[in-house]
Amino acid sequence: MSSAPASVAPEKAGWAVSRPPRPARRGAVARRSARHQLASVGQAKSPARFVAFVLGTVWLFIVVAPIYYMVLASFRSQGQFLSANAWIPTGGLSLSSWAAVFSNSGLVHDFFNSVIYAAGTIVLVVALSLLAAFRIVRRGSRFAAVSFKVILFGLAVPVQAVIIPNYVILEKLRMYDTLYGLVLVTAASQIAVGVLLTVNYVRLIPSELYDAMAVDGASEGVVFKRLVWPMARPVLGVVSIFAGLGAWNNFILPLILTESNSKAVLPLGLYNVATNTGGQGFDVPVVMAGVVFSVLPLLLLYLGMRRQFLKGIAGLALR
Repeated sequence: MSSAPASVAPEKAGWAVSRPPRPARRGAVARRSARHQLASVGQAKSPARFVAFVLGTVWLFIVVAPIYYMVLASFRSQGQFLSANAWIPTGGLSLSSWAAVFSNSGLVHDFFNSVIYAAGTIVLVVALSLLAAFRIVRRGSRFAAVSFKVILFGLAVPVQAVIIPNYVILEKLRMYDTLYGLVLVTAASQIAVGVLLTVNYVRLIPSELYDAMAVDGASEGVVFKRLVWPMARPVLGVVSIFAGLGAWNNFILPLILTESNSKAVLPLGLYNVATNTGGQGFDVPVVMAGVVFSVLPLLLLYLGMRRQFLKGIAGLALR
């Protein structure tokens, strides 16, 4: 009996077999399409990016040029400042201006007064803003809405317009010419901005988180401590920087609400250094060194809270 011949595979027999092409994967097609779209969008926005780059460069020069001038002038003596080029570091550098700043015990004392003044203002504004925002958002009552509007009314009233009433009130309360009285007035002028920023940020917290903590039996104090406070830290960084800047650079309130040298802050000290020249003329390098010295704490404040600041600004932008 003859058996049927075994079937041989075409590949093994050496025959040429044409296979149909494999279909392209969907993922590869999607990636190529996305790359083409991004390339077209980049080409369309290239003029806009160039304009933005030019404007950003111009703005950077406008900001950096005065800082460069101030720092360079602080490392010169009065004679070098008057004779050398103000923008080119020629003629050598000198530390005499910085020595004059640190040898001035009154200016160093004013610096520590400014630290106390700014720190007290920051703590008061941050605490009151967050507490007020928590009550306004969680209550949702008509009284809370009216209170929020009354607080925001402070944005329309400049502090210079009520400086005389503040002076009278502090005088009657025997808080005139004191740092804590100055802190109270400055914090009151910053509360409106702090509450506005904090309320808008606290509203971003999902209500489901409040409900979950309420189901677990958490009180309002626990909710504030474990939920609102940790999640509101970015916006508190923003409020802290604004409040610190407002207190540190404030000149008019310390000028009106204090009178003794022991309660003077750094802006008043720099003003005294610039005006009390003893008939020898205006010493620009010493004043520039004092200004650079006064800027350093603000720079450290921003560097320490830059992450919270950027997160807070991003959260408010999403709002």
